[in-house]
Amino acid sequence: MQLLDELSWRGMIQDIMPGTREQLEKEMTTGYIGFDPTADSLHIGSLVPILLLVHFQRAGHKPIALVGGATGMVGDPSGKSEERNLLNEETLNRNITGVKAQLERFLQFDSSLPNAAELVNNYDWFKEISFIDFLRDTGKHITVNYMMAKDSVKKRIEGETGISYTEFAYQLMQGYDFYWLYQHKNCKLQMGGSDQWGNMTTGTELIRRKCAGEAFVFTNPLITKADGGKFGKTESGNVWLDASKTTPYQFYQFWLNASDADAAKWIKIFTFLPKDEIESLAAAHNQSPGDRIIQKKLAEEVTRFIHGEAELQKAIETTQKLFSTQQQPIESLSADDLEGMEGVIKVEVPFAQIKEGIDVVSLLANTGIFPSKGEARKTIQGGGVSINRKKVDSPTLSLSPSDLLHDHYLLVQKGKKHYYLVKTTNS
Repeated sequence: MQLLDELSWRGMIQDIMPGTREQLEKEMTTGYIGFDPTADSLHIGSLVPILLLVHFQRAGHKPIALVGGATGMVGDPSGKSEERNLLNEETLNRNITGVKAQLERFLQFDSSLPNAAELVNNYDWFKEISFIDFLRDTGKHITVNYMMAKDSVKKRIEGETGISYTEFAYQLMQGYDFYWLYQHKNCKLQMGGSDQWGNMTTGTELIRRKCAGEAFVFTNPLITKADGGKFGKTESGNVWLDASKTTPYQFYQFWLNASDADAAKWIKIFTFLPKDEIESLAAAHNQSPGDRIIQKKLAEEVTRFIHGEAELQKAIETTQKLFSTQQQPIESLSADDLEGMEGVIKVEVPFAQIKEGIDVVSLLANTGIFPSKGEARKTIQGGGVSINRKKVDSPTLSLSPSDLLHDHYLLVQKGKKHYYLVKTTNS
């Protein structure tokens, strides 16, 4: 299957410039995607561009991942309602290092390959350009009328906050990136999210006007959730690719908890499973929706891709211990089982508090499981707290050493998905 046909059935193409298909079928093409180093880790909002580059390389083309060291200092107005805080150089360099390390895990950088992936940082060429040179050699080729016609700019100009010159210039800087890569890397294609269409086509226009060249772009749809919620966000914030920010267990749970509608769409986008296998999974899921067949396969495939087989198996093991309908009796879980449950938040409490007896509301507040006694009491009254898999039915319940598992532990469940392991200490 041709690359664009593959991406189309997966739902990964929205807008495409005429001539793009002909270019990709004509020769091995160099294409790039930009990554914004606003943090030292990418999150799952960056997964689609990562997967696009992987598909691109697997189809025999040469991918370039551009980390925006220069544009990251400016800020992209696309999809933003207000100007973001600019990063200092130290923070930016730390973020770039983290993002580069992650990208190197997913693409083939072996220089012996004819289509070896490359990593570039646009600060490397922008640092050599003076403001006057940029205005004279680049700015003169793109009119203000052309730039103001872009949706990302129009929305900000018409909004309450307006747009600074700094962010207004962003599309010209991104356009110059494409021009520089065209000139120095023979890069003829840019890919990215649909909110980047305006910035990306500015690049093709700059290439046409500055060197009479021809370049192409296509975009992917922005990922949405069926319930209208923001993709990639949970109660605790972003779902990160860095295991120290979002554990593999939490990462696995995000995909496992997808709705049927989202899972049916996401399994095409976020996995490399072939079309016939996805169709078979969909048929099996429709026969028995309660088994959540698509969600389980989706969670397995994406977690394996990001964190590897070993971490996937740990996530599955923890999930089975916590959520299986045929759970082991709580007493059968060893201390090592409890300590080894990846993704369960661990908190400590002095043994003296338990020895003297402590009411459950105080324990939950003292350990920070709830921010206040009032909220703990309210959640208990609503049936939202279990300890050692037993529902707490009264906020006056008293806990003592006899309630401890292996003389040290309490397994607390808050709501449906949040687990805490309370461990006693000698202090």
